[in-house]
This record gives sequence, structure tokens and C-alpha cells, in this order.
Amino acid sequence: MQLVLALFWIAWAGTLLFAQDTAGQPNYFYYVFFGLAVVFLGYVVLQNTSVFGVQSYIEVTRQYIVQKFGVFRTKHIIPIPDIKAVHISPLALRVTLLDESKVYLDLKQVRKKKDLEKIKIEIRDLASEHNFSVTEAAGYNA
Repeated sequence: MQLVLALFWIAWAGTLLFAQDTAGQPNYFYYVFFGLAVVFLGYVVLQNTSVFGVQSYIEVTRQYIVQKFGVFRTKHIIPIPDIKAVHISPLALRVTLLDESKVYLDLKQVRKKKDLEKIKIEIRDLASEHNFSVTEAAGYNA
């Protein structure tokens, strides 16, 4: 839908810019309008494709777990010391924090099976290091 809107905007701005009625008169508003349409099209393309590689990821380090959903989206950071428990299922990590709030991390963002296993192993290692519990979905052997 955003792509259709951007293309319609560019077509409309182009029509205003190159119409025969305004060919002799320079109207800078039309150039700004056309430029904004092109910028919006660039934003839509960057948001919805992996032009610069994968922009959505889950990262596990010794200090935090971070999840990012895309190029222009904010990162969601979970400090490791704030974790009370983690439940591992085939498609998600359910993190329970010390204040009893829950955070769900979608594992479908992780594209490679090797990377998925690496994340799960790192979570298990951090659990023993930081004393939080890790449970796994019934019948799921990782």
C-alpha cells in the first residue's frame, strides 16, 4: 500500500511539474513536492526490503539481549541482570523480567538454523551465569 501511495505521489508531482500549463513558469513548490515524493519512495523501499542486508535481528551478548525489527525501528534492549526467566519455544523466546513483565522475542527473525541454535545456547549459558531459569517447550529438543 505504501509503495502504491509513493508511486501515485510521484506521478501526481510529475504531472504538476511537467504539465504544459506550468512549463514556462518555474514553480519551486512543485520541485519540493516531487523531491519529497522521491524521498518517501526511498523510505518505503528501505523499510520493506533488505537493500543494505538484513536489518531485523536478535542479538545476545553478556550484558543484554537486543531485538530490532527494521531499518527505521528502535531497538528493544533487555538487560541480562533484569531477567527472571526465559522460556524457549520453537518460534519465540518469552522473557520474564524481575518486575514480572513479559517480553516476547520472535525467533522467525533469525534466518539460519545455526544462528538460532547459537542464540539458544547463549541463553542457556547466561542462565547458569546470571541465575535465571530456562524452560523449553514440551517435545522440543534443541
